[in-house]
Amino acid sequence: MQNLLNRYPKLEACKEDIEKALRLVIDTYENGGKILVCGNGGSAADSEHIVGELMKGFVSKRTVKNENIPFEIKKHLQGALPAISLPSQVAVLSAYINDVEPEMMYAQLVYGYGRKEDLLIGLSTSGNSKNVVNAVKVANALGMKTLSLTGENGGALARISNVTVKVPETETYKVQEYHLPVYHYLCLKAEEHFFQHN
Repeated sequence: MQNLLNRYPKLEACKEDIEKALRLVIDTYENGGKILVCGNGGSAADSEHIVGELMKGFVSKRTVKNENIPFEIKKHLQGALPAISLPSQVAVLSAYINDVEPEMMYAQLVYGYGRKEDLLIGLSTSGNSKNVVNAVKVANALGMKTLSLTGENGGALARISNVTVKVPETETYKVQEYHLPVYHYLCLKAEEHFFQHN
């Protein structure tokens, strides 16, 4: 954490919430859950980025130890922390937008994928993206944990999420610039927790 704060001193304002967010991530995987991630625009790209860091080696090699997988295959695999980027579900999202209700597109995927042991991470620079807010509401109804990354105002997401990391900016691109080191920290510490003995 201190390394993160040395590089991004303004994140001191949300240090406690970042640590709570890390606890949610670690608890999710310790309880056999997975992480679902959603956002719009740049936050959709961040959703993909987060999943990429979780599903393969980030800094560590993450050796696979499963003895049932043939060696020739296993040597090319890496340990994974299960995660799904909801914006990548293009076919079902576009169908839902066209056929049903655009503001419920992520809520439908949370309803389909989500289980009570899972965690939903919602990214919204304003905290008010309606499709992300609806997804968090469905996650809460399913008994999932919810984590939101927002700007300093928090918006509606701050009122309905278990943990909200409100980075100390309000302009969209500046908020997104702070989201990246926050989620890199979460992914790095989760990797250290689960794969440090590889």
